[in-house]
Amino acid sequence: MSLRPRSGEQVPFLTVQIARASNPGGTTAMWVRDRLDGLWCDEDFADWYPRDGRPGLSPAQLATVCVLHFLLGLSDRQAAEAVRCRIDFKYAMALELDDPGFHHSVLADFRDRLAEGDRADRLLDLALARLKEAGLVRERTTQRTESTHVLAAVRDLTRLELVTEAVRAVLEEVARTASHLLDGLVDEDWRRRYGRPVRLGKNPTRPKTRIFAGGDDACRLLERLLHQHGPGYRPGPQAEALRQIMVQNYYRGAAGRLRRRTADDGGLPPSSSTVVSPYDTTARYVRHGHIISWKGFAAHVTETCASDSVNVITDVATTSAATNNGQALPGIHTRLARRGLLPAEHLVDGGYTSLVHLERAEREHQITVSGPLPATPPASTARTRASTGTTSTSTSTAGR
Repeated sequence: MSLRPRSGEQVPFLTVQIARASNPGGTTAMWVRDRLDGLWCDEDFADWYPRDGRPGLSPAQLATVCVLHFLLGLSDRQAAEAVRCRIDFKYAMALELDDPGFHHSVLADFRDRLAEGDRADRLLDLALARLKEAGLVRERTTQRTESTHVLAAVRDLTRLELVTEAVRAVLEEVARTASHLLDGLVDEDWRRRYGRPVRLGKNPTRPKTRIFAGGDDACRLLERLLHQHGPGYRPGPQAEALRQIMVQNYYRGAAGRLRRRTADDGGLPPSSSTVVSPYDTTARYVRHGHIISWKGFAAHVTETCASDSVNVITDVATTSAATNNGQALPGIHTRLARRGLLPAEHLVDGGYTSLVHLERAEREHQITVSGPLPATPPASTARTRASTGTTSTSTSTAGR
């Protein structure tokens, strides 16, 4: 599939006429076309597609549909139906009234392309540049950053299920790429234990027996793959995930016997480095207080919040769930500086208010970062709060 740019196309006359007659006040989709002439053009996507092949759909149009279908809370099927049936969608995409649109699966394929490398960030940069040209966002106003949790697309697993599922994942990986390595290793017992996804629950029968049986199986499998494989074979990502999971759950005792790690026996790794799924080794478990806990990542969303303009998202960053919010602040300011959208005042919650980062924001970018102090501040910070008589802090407060 290749790209044949169609930028500069005007909205067909009949589409304009009917859209204006049926929506005299306009809609969000029409506003995007009228005020911004679209957020992107096809040339922005030139390096996403090969030069040869049959022409594909307009990527600028698909990106616009993705924005609208997220904004309106539509599913992929509903968004594709809107392109076929809604006059304002046809107006936004400069389509003829009888244009049949596309199959809904095209949107998933497009998002797969979008997820590669830094493409999403580049599209955000382009969209913000056009919003800036339109006067909808500007530098040195007030912005705010909030963090939220992002759930990893993985099951919640007990430690026993984690080891067992990791062994099963490696067996499937090797069966696809080098099945001869499993000869003489996989017997009927292994087929029974690892033949299907593991669901043991929190109270399985014979847990200790299962724990050590799974550990022994994992050791035998890794020994076969890492030390006895033939020439030209390289263990895949599932084998590396199993190796990490074994290190964090087992160790060899003085007699060389396999032992299960506990807090008092061998020690457990911190949650910031603990693998929680063999299928996503970057996801982490984190708990906030006594109520909120999840396995996955953290998202930091920054938006303008001036009272005299619309709110516009200016930065989105995804970090490990175990990363302290304050550590994300320098990167946010660096990206905003690159986009020419640094705020004068940056509002944040207590997770971001580290005095080190607040001072750095003031020194490097002349930004006043304001937000509540942590619940248990250091003694020096507590004295600062007492002397100023405030319940929030900023870089100017920290400097006094």
